[in-house]
Amino acid sequence: MSQQQLQYKTSPYRLLKEKVASTTMLILTLSALLLVVLIAVGLVIKSMPILEEKSLVDLVFGSSWKPMKGEFGFLPFIAGTISVTLVAIVLALPISLLTAIFLTEYSKDWVKKAVFPVLDILAGIPSVIYGLWGVLIIVPWISEKLAPKFVEFSTGYSVLAGGVVLGVMVLPLMVSLFVEIFSSTPAELRQASQSLGATKWQTTKKVMLKHTRAGIFASVMLSISRAMGETIAVLMVCGNIAQMPESLLDGAYPLPALLANNFGEMMSVPIYESALMFAALILFVVVVIFNILSRIILHRLQKNS
Repeated sequence: MSQQQLQYKTSPYRLLKEKVASTTMLILTLSALLLVVLIAVGLVIKSMPILEEKSLVDLVFGSSWKPMKGEFGFLPFIAGTISVTLVAIVLALPISLLTAIFLTEYSKDWVKKAVFPVLDILAGIPSVIYGLWGVLIIVPWISEKLAPKFVEFSTGYSVLAGGVVLGVMVLPLMVSLFVEIFSSTPAELRQASQSLGATKWQTTKKVMLKHTRAGIFASVMLSISRAMGETIAVLMVCGNIAQMPESLLDGAYPLPALLANNFGEMMSVPIYESALMFAALILFVVVVIFNILSRIILHRLQKNS
C-alpha cells in the first residue's frame, strides 16, 4: 500500500466526515420517530377538554351525535370508517392480485408497456375526480339499478358507493406493490417447480404465492392504512349520515369526512373543536394499532416461512 493511500485511509478529515454523516442520518431517523410522537401528543392535548367532560367509554362506544346538546358518540363514525375500508379492500384485493399475477407471469411485454402507464395515471388522478365519478356513475347505479332489488328506497349514497370508489383508488397501489413483490421471486424457484412437471398456474399457486405471502400481507396492510385516511372522494359518496350502517346500502359517515366537513366552521366552539380533535386522535390510534398488529402477524409469517 502506498504512503498516499495509507494517509487517505487514516485522514482525520475522512473520519470526521464519516462521523458527521452517520450522526446526521441518526438525527433524521430519530426526527421521523419524534414527528409521530409529536402528532400524538398534539392530538391528545387538543382532545383533553372533551376527555375531561366525557368518559372515554361514552365517547368511543356512544352512538348519539348531537353536538349542540353536548352528545358526542363516535361509534357510528368508527363503524363507517371500518365498513367502507373493508368493502374497498374486499373488492380491490382479488382484482389487483389476479392482475398482478397476469402481468408478472402471463402477459407479453407490450401488454405491460400499455398497462403500467394506465396504473400510473390512475394513481395520479386527484381524489375529487374519483368522487365526482362516484356521484355521477356509481351512486345513480346503486340507487336505480341495484338497491331496488333489496330495499324499497336508497339514495345510492352508501357504504357500498364509498367502498367501490375507494377500492378503485387503492387498486393501482395494490397492483404496483404485488407486481414488485412477484417480480422479486427467484427464477430458480419457478424453474425447479416446472422441471418437476408443474404447470405455470401450479407454480404460481404453490411456489410464488407461498413464497411471497408475507409481502402480499404487508401490501394489503399498507393499502388498508392508505384507504382509512381517504377524505374527499369518500365524503362525496357516503351520504354523511351519523348512524350505524346496518347494510351496504345504508349511508355512512367516516371519520375523515367528519373532520373535513366540520372542522373549519366549528373552531369557534371549543368543546366541538376538541371533539373533532378527538376524532382525529381515534383515526390516528386505529391506524397505529392496525400497523402494529400487521407487523406482529408479518413477523410470524416470515418466521414460519
